[in-house]
Amino acid sequence: MSPFNSIPLSTVIRWMLMPTVLLVPQAVHATVWNATAGAQSSDEGIQALAFLPNEVWVHAGDSITWTFPTPEIHTVTFLEQNTIPQQIRPNRPGVPGGGCPGTTPSGSGFDGSACLTSSDELVDGQTYTVKFPTPGNFKLVCLVHNNMTGAVHVLAGSEPLPHDQAFYDRQAHKRQAELLSDGAGLEGQATATAQQSSRDAVSVGIGEIVATGGGSDTVSVMRFLQESIVVRVGDTVEWTNLDPVTPHTVTFGFPIEPLPPQPPSAGVTVDTDGARRAVLTSPTDNVHSGFLVASLQDRGPPPPPPPALFPAPLAQSPLSVTRFRVTFTTPGTFNYRCVLHDDLGMVGRVIVHR
Repeated sequence: MSPFNSIPLSTVIRWMLMPTVLLVPQAVHATVWNATAGAQSSDEGIQALAFLPNEVWVHAGDSITWTFPTPEIHTVTFLEQNTIPQQIRPNRPGVPGGGCPGTTPSGSGFDGSACLTSSDELVDGQTYTVKFPTPGNFKLVCLVHNNMTGAVHVLAGSEPLPHDQAFYDRQAHKRQAELLSDGAGLEGQATATAQQSSRDAVSVGIGEIVATGGGSDTVSVMRFLQESIVVRVGDTVEWTNLDPVTPHTVTFGFPIEPLPPQPPSAGVTVDTDGARRAVLTSPTDNVHSGFLVASLQDRGPPPPPPPALFPAPLAQSPLSVTRFRVTFTTPGTFNYRCVLHDDLGMVGRVIVHR
């Protein structure tokens, strides 16, 4: 008698099926990674305009969810990649023709072939998720802040990842602390600069651009420094924007804010050195500086080969307007604000005595 005659048929069938079961490939589970867009000080006056971290490695099929913890607006945007010429950077969503144009739903996939962007209305803890179905190296930008960039490296599933989520959490926390600490130091520098320039001078914010191997970050102080200044009738106060990229305004009155693109108000003239000038005769006057902002960085010829990966040169950027001067002809308390950042507390006042 064969030894198999004493074994139940059901057991034989299980033995026969076992190799087949072992050959079934194990399912690969996609991972959702977490990152942050922006950070701020407790009083909202110092803003880290940065992706934290700004360089991430993931596997194809994975997703990244960015949280927007601040009231300062940002976008998570991936422009069309590796095109010749490169895709022109569009305006931010929310303005005519802005975005890709328009926005892309959270959870959409990006493979480099078409622009993808969140809206600029994600704030105070809202999130936005992007899925990466194919390997590639992709540049990440914010359409609101030019020097807020990053990189996402998407590897094939067979390649090991260099870091885990805990590493990225530590890097984000460290970078946030560094940027906000830099901002605190810049705040004192801006006050000292105004005081050294003239007793009637105010710094309109200040900032700096710093970089990692993945991209650039900006820290901006959203404050007038000195916030309150005392002058006499007939004096002229000069405001200067010390931030390398962030625009601000000096706006008196205007209970209804000027509409974008917010040009200077009627009566604002231009001095010989290019600064704007106005005269205030009453605390109820409406006077608006328009945007005070540094020129964009020049872009010269591309570096050595391969040139196809680098941007073509552009004409140099002309000087822009970073100064605004106001002469006060009557006594009173003149309150003003930056219409872009007054929600963050960027307000000031000029007290005019006889």
